[in-house]
Amino acid sequence: MGFHSHHSYSITTMVICLIYSMSKWISTYFELWPSIGIPPIAALLLGR
Repeated sequence: MGFHSHHSYSITTMVICLIYSMSKWISTYFELWPSIGIPPIAALLLGR
């Protein structure tokens, strides 16, 4: 039982770290987004 709870705790920690790193990447992406320009992304979405 103790091993199982420790295992689930490590998975929770990994998930939190993953979400944290993803949120940092997404915030950086949205900061860079205006400099990259919306037209290429819009063309990519409309081109499908």
